[in-house]
Amino acid sequence: MYVIVDIQGQQFKVEQGQKLFVHRINAEQGAVVEFDKVMLKDNDGTVTVGTPVIDGAKVVLEVLSHVKGDKVLIFKKKRRKGYRRLNGHRQQFSEVLVKEIVA
Repeated sequence: MYVIVDIQGQQFKVEQGQKLFVHRINAEQGAVVEFDKVMLKDNDGTVTVGTPVIDGAKVVLEVLSHVKGDKVLIFKKKRRKGYRRLNGHRQQFSEVLVKEIVA
């Protein structure tokens, strides 16, 4: 069984026991968080599609850790003008474990 759930504006296909990285969640390490925007549920071939969400369905996640992503470099240059800018960014992520799917 899998579901498609909206977590902070991004859609993820999740199954029970799966680990995934989502944008940083404001919760302590080890905390349990619930998301109720379940958009689709597939139970062994029986597909239920929400309009836009399925009522009463939710996904229970446990926050395992908070990590940083890889560094992304942004380089801007204009030819023959002496203009160069270098900027860097590291995205904050939370590693979560899908504890339970209630549907």
